Amino acid sequence: MSIGAISTGLSGMRSAQLSLDVSAHNIANANTAGFKPQTIQHQESATGGVTSSVSATNQENQTTESGTDLATETVNSLVYKHQFGLNAKVIQTADQNLGTLINIKA
Repeated sequence: MSIGAISTGLSGMRSAQLSLDVSAHNIANANTAGFKPQTIQHQESATGGVTSSVSATNQENQTTESGTDLATETVNSLVYKHQFGLNAKVIQTADQNLGTLINIKA
């Protein structure tokens, strides 16, 4: 079970990192005229964990401003930061449990 928890936590960390990357990309291009922000979709994986995919938003071509909402991106960045930390905690706990199991068997 601990190995599965490590794998699940790792996929969650990858997903959070990709989400942060997308959010940073959107914020960096907030002042670019006609920029279409990217969105990220998360899906539960059949083997456990999560898979993520990135796509551009389907906004009409804007010429004067980007479609980035800075307030939303800021909040999302904080959520993704905490998501990353919580998944790291899952890995840390699974590692400790695995170490305890190994010590019991030895």
